[in-house]
Amino acid sequence: MTKEMIISTNSHETMVAILEDDLAAELFIERERQRGVVGNVYKGRVSKVLPGMQSSFIDIGLERDGFLYVAEVVDTLEEFEKLAGDDDDGKGNGSRERERDRQKMKIEDLLKQGQEILVQVVKEPLGTKGARLTSHVTMPGRFLVFMPTVDHIGVSRKIEARDERSRLRGIVREFRETHGFTGGMIIRTAAAGRPREDIVSDLEAFYAIWTDIRQKMESSRAPAAVFREQSLVAKLLRDLLTDDFQAIRIDNPVEYARVVDLVKVMLPNLASKVKLYDKPFPIFEEYGVQAEIDKALKSKVWLKSGGSIVINQTEALVAIDVNTGRYVGKKSTGRLEDTIVKTNLEAVTEIVRQIRLRDLGGIIVLDLIDMEDRKNRQKVLQAVELELKKDRSPSKALQVSDFGLVIITRKRVKQSLERTLTDPCPYCSGSGVVKSSSTICYEILSEVRKIAPDLNGHRLLLRVNPDIARALNEEEHAVLKDLRQSLGRDVTVKADLQLHHEQFDVMAV
Repeated sequence: MTKEMIISTNSHETMVAILEDDLAAELFIERERQRGVVGNVYKGRVSKVLPGMQSSFIDIGLERDGFLYVAEVVDTLEEFEKLAGDDDDGKGNGSRERERDRQKMKIEDLLKQGQEILVQVVKEPLGTKGARLTSHVTMPGRFLVFMPTVDHIGVSRKIEARDERSRLRGIVREFRETHGFTGGMIIRTAAAGRPREDIVSDLEAFYAIWTDIRQKMESSRAPAAVFREQSLVAKLLRDLLTDDFQAIRIDNPVEYARVVDLVKVMLPNLASKVKLYDKPFPIFEEYGVQAEIDKALKSKVWLKSGGSIVINQTEALVAIDVNTGRYVGKKSTGRLEDTIVKTNLEAVTEIVRQIRLRDLGGIIVLDLIDMEDRKNRQKVLQAVELELKKDRSPSKALQVSDFGLVIITRKRVKQSLERTLTDPCPYCSGSGVVKSSSTICYEILSEVRKIAPDLNGHRLLLRVNPDIARALNEEEHAVLKDLRQSLGRDVTVKADLQLHHEQFDVMAV
């Protein structure tokens, strides 16, 4: 599989697309006025403790208070002693006995209203919900992950060589002892084989960040941001960049220079793959990304075979329906089951790509075309699981065979592409439908009959949307006739473009 990173940036917005085999698989957007908050660390204040839900609301200075569950709370007293510089050896914080005691503790034992606490955002505010928080702060670097609230040095299981694991642990231990630097570290797979200077560079960066956070904790009044995540491009390079990428293309000279410098530090052998795009044609259109974005904002997606999938988001879940559409098979001797299986398998590949591209999360229900053969159902489920392995977000697939459904649960961290790029329709308020013209005409008839006794002989003026005016004079002319007969006088219909399709005014004149 070929992979490329396409970066389009200006002073207002940065958009990054990950291409897999020349098709957009993931899309990331950051706007200057609406920068994401996941990864940011705040000095917050407890605004409310909810014993019944074993959770609390924390004011971190955003529009809505963040939500902190009891399992995400470290011993805050110990944490503030650390921040004040009164560190012990840290062993108690990571001990099994201490952890068991903490699991038994209740939210009201850990937090009090008005208390100050260090928290990190792990989930963007979504809809009417505030940000999801944790006080188990983690900061990923290129080669290490820093966890200031624990005392543990871990090594990625993918680094199998015992000597290499020991070498990397030794570098981290030596730095911690020399600098009196407490806190846990996870050594990432990318650290394998890297020179000592690269590992120390990450450690020095974490040391500087944590020192700055401590100073801000002491000098700032809650709520206050004490650490903000890197820019979108720097964060993606840190988290995604591997030797798998064939090219990194950027349409902005200033950002190009920054990326070259970053890549030289992270993976010097990839620096030559960073390309400046200088054509007048927009980079997202040149590489087909804009067309994929436009498709991703529509509910229906056509498959190459002629079948289709329909994606509908609701507040609680995402429903995806698979249809054979124009695909009826190619061989006259072919079985219907074969046609259905081929359509389902093709749909699965596209569905998972759309899930990643649209960044859909929560509960996702796939309504596949019913298959009679159990082996075929299992084959399709395995295809779903295989495709999901390409996804970085934690997900799980479960088959409900009796109904021909597959249910996917996928971790949701930020707003979906649709929620990011669109607003609810002001006309239908996001419902996707409006009342039919006939329905509005019958509502007018009912309303007029209700107020008829109070008209006192006056004529009637109806102000309606032009579509309703046309309906009253054409297909629903009988409604207008009934109005005139029941009132015994003339009824004037006036079309008004300013009125909503469902809005009407009944006035005596």
